Amino acid sequence: MNKILLIIQREYLSRVKKKSFIVLTILVPVLFIGMFAGIGYLAVKGDDLADEKKIQVIDESGTFAGKLRNTHSVTYVYSSENFDSARTRFIANGYNFLLHIPPASSPDEIELFSEKKPSASTIESVETNLSNIAEARRLQLAGIDTSVLAAAQKKVSIKAKQITEAGEKDAQTYTAYAIGFLSAFLIYVCLFIYGTQVMRGVIEEKVSRIVEVIISSVKPFQLMLGKIIGVGMVGLTQFLLWIVISVGLSTVGGTLMAGRAAQSAQVTQAQRAMGNSKELKQVNTPDKSMETIMQSIESIPVVYTISCFLFYFLFGYLLYSAIFAAVGSAVDNETETQQFMLPITLPLIFTFALAQSFIINNPDSSLSVWLSMIPFTSPIAMMIRIPFGVPAWQLALSMFLLVLGFVCTTWVAARIYRVGILMYGKKASYKELAKWFMYKE
Repeated sequence: MNKILLIIQREYLSRVKKKSFIVLTILVPVLFIGMFAGIGYLAVKGDDLADEKKIQVIDESGTFAGKLRNTHSVTYVYSSENFDSARTRFIANGYNFLLHIPPASSPDEIELFSEKKPSASTIESVETNLSNIAEARRLQLAGIDTSVLAAAQKKVSIKAKQITEAGEKDAQTYTAYAIGFLSAFLIYVCLFIYGTQVMRGVIEEKVSRIVEVIISSVKPFQLMLGKIIGVGMVGLTQFLLWIVISVGLSTVGGTLMAGRAAQSAQVTQAQRAMGNSKELKQVNTPDKSMETIMQSIESIPVVYTISCFLFYFLFGYLLYSAIFAAVGSAVDNETETQQFMLPITLPLIFTFALAQSFIINNPDSSLSVWLSMIPFTSPIAMMIRIPFGVPAWQLALSMFLLVLGFVCTTWVAARIYRVGILMYGKKASYKELAKWFMYKE
């Protein structure tokens, strides 16, 4: 046991002391939070940041005259200029596009001219604008009141409620969707990263012949187990630090947003006191959106979710790292690992691909339940299901099978590792690995 602890200590300290570990541990949460904040900002302010596009409109039909609506990024300028003349001069006149609507036009005859290829969003914006006007005109000709039709087509918004033993509560489906996908994605990526680290470490020690010296003092199983646990502890340390840093940054951000919300509330109260109804209509709504987001985050069972995440990451990593270690012991360089990598990683790739389209939309289906029980697929499948609510017996059974799968996989991998770590110059095959497994002590 002391020898295993020494190997764990060596593997752990040699990686934690690296500058790359410290830099990544600090930068990753900052970059992730900055990335999501940037995406959110661009989603809200995207139209304001986009370059303004001016479209010269030649409407020979008269149907759309004065009806095209300007947006933050698109401005329509009507012109009575001759089309043939405008087509050669619209760029020189400072327009980005020329929209030509011929007399008695059909949808297929309307043309949009530009010097460069127009973006898909610009084409869609113009098409939507024209379609709305044409639809309203057809309805009017048919004697249908468009205001009545618009009121009848008003979108229905529902509030999803979940009935629990404690009573009703908001379902927070989209929050569960985001947490499930993010958790599965982190496990998917990190199993590859840390598992590959174990494999590369084994290959390096084997190629440099250091392993021959180490094996003279410890058993191959002790070496493999120490290396797997040591690298796993590095991953856990990094995750825990990421969580602490992310919570700290989120707390600071939440405090700043709360202060902003309080300031906006004071402004609103002052406007009400002054009776300025016009200003009240112009009060921004992002604070309400941020308040909704914060309430969604607060509804998450943080301790439960993080505990499950750490468990599935740890034992998923231990299971796959044992296989990666066996592969590393069977080859002499990283190029030779390619023939073994696909069968090893296929369950992970398959489950992650399926998670995005099926599991996340059908978390309680039979296929989702089975995938969350199989040790090779459960780390991803179960983390997708957990935010939506998983029966206690299914979670317990999944965890038990994952631990059992780790024990069995480690036993199989250790039998291959003990032979392969001392094999040189011979390209391993699946048949050769089976022979190594059958060798007696």
